Amino acid sequence: MLLALAREIQRLGLRVVLIGPSEPSALVDAARKAGHETVVLPASGRRAYMLALRRWRRRNRQGILWCNGLVPATATALMSDRIVHLHQVPLGVQAILARVAKVRACATVVPSQFMAAQLAGTHVLENWVEEVHPVPTSNGKASGDVVRLGFLGRLSLDKGVHVLADALHELDAQAPGRYRLVLAGEPRFVDETSQRAVHDALAPVEHLVDRRGWMTRESFFGLVDVMVCPSVWAEPFGLVIAEAMSARTPFVISDTGALREVAGPNHPWLAPPGDVLRLADAVQKAARDSSPELLEEAYNRWHSRFSPTAGRKRLHSLFADLGLLQSQATEADGL
Repeated sequence: MLLALAREIQRLGLRVVLIGPSEPSALVDAARKAGHETVVLPASGRRAYMLALRRWRRRNRQGILWCNGLVPATATALMSDRIVHLHQVPLGVQAILARVAKVRACATVVPSQFMAAQLAGTHVLENWVEEVHPVPTSNGKASGDVVRLGFLGRLSLDKGVHVLADALHELDAQAPGRYRLVLAGEPRFVDETSQRAVHDALAPVEHLVDRRGWMTRESFFGLVDVMVCPSVWAEPFGLVIAEAMSARTPFVISDTGALREVAGPNHPWLAPPGDVLRLADAVQKAARDSSPELLEEAYNRWHSRFSPTAGRKRLHSLFADLGLLQSQATEADGL
C-alpha cells in the first residue's frame, strides 16, 4: 500500500521521497525498483529505526511526513507537518501510543468507516488495488463438477483458515470430491501454537488441499473458482476482496470488521465469523449462483471505489482539504 500511495501522490504532481531503514531493506529496495527517490537510514531493528527517523526529521523539516503505520507515527510524535496513517485499530499500549502520535499531526487517516468509528477524529482514506488480470496456470482451473476454492493470505487463526478447513470437511461430507482448496500464503509472523492449530484443522482435508505457498495474484485468481475470506477477527479493510472484485471472481466473506463495507451492502455470500455451517452454505451458493451480471456489478464497485483512479481522487480531496496541494515536496515514510 505504501508504494501505491507514493505512485498516486506523484501523479498529483508532488515530489515523493520514501524513507526506510538499512535493515530490513525490503522497503527501500522495492521503492528503488519502482523508480522512487529514497533515503536510507542506517538502522537495524524497530527501536534503532525509530530513533534514526526522529533524528532525521529534526534535521529535515521540509515537506509533509506521511507516517505509514504506528511505528513512524510514534517515532515522530509531537512533531508538526505529519499525516498519520493507521492500518489497524490500536489496542492496549498501542492505543495510548496512537493518541500521542496523533498530537500535532495534520490529519490521521484510516482505511474504512469501521476503523473511523473506533478512532475519533480520523479521515477515511480507503485502500485501493491495481486491477488483477487472472492468468490461468499450467493445469488451469478445475473442470467438470469440481469447484476450486481459494484462500490467499496469512495462514493463521485470525484469518479463519481453521474455519475454512472445517467448512471444506462439511462440504466434502455432503458432496465427496466436489470441492477442493487452493491454499496460497505463508504463516509469516504466526506463533507456533497457532501454526499447529491450523495444521491440525487442515489434516482431515489435506487430500483436498493444494498448497501453493506464495503466488502472484494473477496466478491465484486464474486458478480458483470461488475466493473465500473467512476471517474471525475485525478486519480493518480487506484488500483481497477488492482484488477479487477487479478479477471478476466470486467471493465469500465472513461478516466481521470492514469486510462487508468493502464488499458492499448487497453482497450475497457471507457468513457470521467462525460459523462453519453458514460458511459452507455460502460457498455452495456462490458456486451455484454466481453470474456474469453479479461479477460485473462487483467489478464496477472496484472501479468506482478501490481502483488507483479512485484512490488518486481521494488523495486529491484529502490534500485539498488540508491545504497541501501547493506544497513542493511531500515525503512518504516507509514503515
